Amino acid sequence: MTEKCEYRMEELARQAGITVRTLRFYRERKLIPPPRREGRIAWYDDHHLARLRTISALLERGHTLNGIAELADAFDHGRDVGDLLGLGEPTEEIPVRLTPEELAARFEGQDTPENLAAAMELGYLGIDGDEVVHISRRLLDASSALVREGVPLAEVLGAGGRVRAHADALAALFADLVLRHAAPDDLPRLRPLARSVVEAELSLALDRKLREQQAEAGLRQGPSERIADGPPEGRPEGRPEKSPERPPEESPKRPPERP
Repeated sequence: MTEKCEYRMEELARQAGITVRTLRFYRERKLIPPPRREGRIAWYDDHHLARLRTISALLERGHTLNGIAELADAFDHGRDVGDLLGLGEPTEEIPVRLTPEELAARFEGQDTPENLAAAMELGYLGIDGDEVVHISRRLLDASSALVREGVPLAEVLGAGGRVRAHADALAALFADLVLRHAAPDDLPRLRPLARSVVEAELSLALDRKLREQQAEAGLRQGPSERIADGPPEGRPEGRPEKSPERPPEESPKRPPERP
């Protein structure tokens, strides 16, 4: 078992790479939790050290102290990881543990208290001490990739809520179908079939949507825009195409004149 480390104020400031004055300022702004008191001595632990390092990392990324204070409050009062995982970890998804600064790096500039609260409400994030736990590596990778493509994180989370509602409905439909014809113990074994159906239908639906978008783009395009660029090969631009040359017609022969 790892022994718990405790620090007095001067030692904590030195470990965190800040001055004692800065540490006092952070404490007054409630950026770190209160220390444990033993008489007149204040004792800090590794949780305080981790928080101070997080504050320094967020400041380097351009966050303001007010923003950091709001994030700290969200973490301190956020959803516990036990609530996130419920009775057990996901059977197929892999949870991911991140530090607050690693989470901030994933969503550069968009790790706001509002987005953090929305992700916790969805059940994507939970708090475990000084770490953040995301329920699914695949969802984390997909959402951060969409943000890198320019989709705002708030809209990604909003779409995630709508997808969750549809996914719950699909799960209920599949479970009802199986339970009408099989035993409950068969659900885990038949689960891959449900995933295959959903993946295939989504793929076909995306095909239809892409064809629809392409057709709409073609209709919006004017007739002149649909003409192929440039003249046909072999004809100089700007000159009309010549019709095939015909041999000159012979004029009818006149009979010789009589003297």
